[in-house]
Amino acid sequence: MPARSLPVRVARTSVPPMPTLEHNGLVDMFRENPSLAPHLLKLLFNLDLPPYTTVAIVESSLDQLIPVEFRADLVLELRDERGSIVLSIVLELQRDIDRRKSYSWPVYVAVVRAQKECDTVVVVVAPDAEVAAWAAQKIDLGLGLGTLQPLVIGPAIVPEVTDQAEAEKETELAVLSAVAHGNGPNGLAVVQAALGALGRFDREHAAVYFQIVYNALRDPMRRALEALIMERQTEGKATFPPFAQQLIERGRIEGIREGKLEGIREGKLEGIREGKLEGELKGKRDALLRLIARAGIALTADDRARIQACTDPATLDRWVDNVLGAKSAADVLS
Repeated sequence: MPARSLPVRVARTSVPPMPTLEHNGLVDMFRENPSLAPHLLKLLFNLDLPPYTTVAIVESSLDQLIPVEFRADLVLELRDERGSIVLSIVLELQRDIDRRKSYSWPVYVAVVRAQKECDTVVVVVAPDAEVAAWAAQKIDLGLGLGTLQPLVIGPAIVPEVTDQAEAEKETELAVLSAVAHGNGPNGLAVVQAALGALGRFDREHAAVYFQIVYNALRDPMRRALEALIMERQTEGKATFPPFAQQLIERGRIEGIREGKLEGIREGKLEGIREGKLEGELKGKRDALLRLIARAGIALTADDRARIQACTDPATLDRWVDNVLGAKSAADVLS
């Protein structure tokens, strides 16, 4: 009887970066709304998709009896009314240029296509223009005899969504637009439309998308957004969901630490008043506990006591970043 082959993991020369809030948050956007991916393929690429009635998330591990384990960010299946798979979509969130992807993406397509015996495409979400341009290049499979064309959702194809009604209708697209175009000439209008539409999500999802958009902004646009939110709050104009002001008030936004906002009236910003560290710490602890609850991770009394006793903002920030990729409290509090 021949010896059984086992998957062998080969050490790589570089360690892949750990998933970030932006990475996991945007992947979760597609995971929790499976119909979003085929919708964007039709809307942005004008593709004629085969008739389908359901979209389902399937296992994204592409383990084979080959030297390396491959894992896509997400794999979706489109099925027709008879339950037959008519299209598989391998979705990747790409924040940086990674030359290895020109070898792994064809593997994703080949493995899924062979397993499911259906048409398969790779869809890459790349908010950065340079990364998107790189990802959109055709991949030569060898001697020019075959190519793979990734479909890239990036700044060149994502429109600038500035109309509030459109943002409320296509909220996920508006979030992608804010991440892709938030630092451009119309950046503030794009960001304002996206944030104004987040009220359709529950508070924790909206908070995650707000933070993703905010983290994508450079300093000039961040300051403009902060000033706009504070101005509207002072004037009593509810153009942003309440959580947006609360995120700032509780010090959850990176860059508003240690009282960096000056000249704000007394009592307007609880948590960063006079740059008090305790206000910032309380906001970070509250945010951490809410995100842990959203992730369905159980905490012991000792875990909660450890969080409440933490007085280091950097540690709390690290724990917040750990949440979306964690499976246990130990993963979060590492």
